[in-house]
Amino acid sequence: MIKKTFIAALCLTTVAATAQIKTPQPSPAATVIQTVGLTEVEVVYSRPSKKDRVIFGDLVPYNELWRTGANKNTMFTTSDMLIFGNDTLAAGTYALFTKPVEGKTWKAMFYKATDNWGTPEEWDESKVALTTNLVVRNISDAVESFTISIDDMTSDGANLVLTWDKTKASVAFVVPTKTTVFAAIDKVMAGPSSSDYYAAAGYYLAEKKDLKTALEWVEKSLELRGESPFWMLRRKALIQAELKDYKGAIATAELSLAAAKEADYAPYVKSNEKSIAEWKAMK
Repeated sequence: MIKKTFIAALCLTTVAATAQIKTPQPSPAATVIQTVGLTEVEVVYSRPSKKDRVIFGDLVPYNELWRTGANKNTMFTTSDMLIFGNDTLAAGTYALFTKPVEGKTWKAMFYKATDNWGTPEEWDESKVALTTNLVVRNISDAVESFTISIDDMTSDGANLVLTWDKTKASVAFVVPTKTTVFAAIDKVMAGPSSSDYYAAAGYYLAEKKDLKTALEWVEKSLELRGESPFWMLRRKALIQAELKDYKGAIATAELSLAAAKEADYAPYVKSNEKSIAEWKAMK
């Protein structure tokens, strides 16, 4: 009985140990992360191997939708818009599908639904964010594992490239580097924003440092904003009170109070009413 129990336990241990053995995946996962200009592009896909097979026209049929890899559909993410010819792909994550065509350009489709294992059971054209053409050419040396790459980069664009066996398909895209940089330059050169002045004034108020400058900054913040929200007026009133300008602080607090009541924001209503009463007693 003891011997049988020992053998059974040994078998269970062997099975458990076997279940923990890891073997290589036939189509291992891969991730490509590439910054192009100021835009980050990421491609997550699986890489099937040639294994002496005929790929395009056989393993991957012509004129049929292909998941562009193996296993789950290939995921393509861009942090900013990409421009393919005259068409724009908005920032986001898409499933990348292709349709190989013998001796001709391929179609590439960026699909909004990304939860497919392989290709969608029913293709929904309304979910296609962008369709573009891939230029195809033959190469002399066969590539064993399917490869997606971002090549020929400049600060303004790059090529999305698919390579497998003796076929290379690619499409150029443009990134909005110049637009982004010029906008950033214009913003910085124009000087601090309303929020910058407001934050700086708040820090000076908290530190009780150069309150006259803090008052100038909060007034500049209000000027740049073009309106007088109750929280900004509240900060201005507090700075005026620290400068012993209680008359001005009361006037500003009354404006903040009215705006807070209109916005139905009780904490600022209460704070302003309390401050006004205190400052009136100090006049």
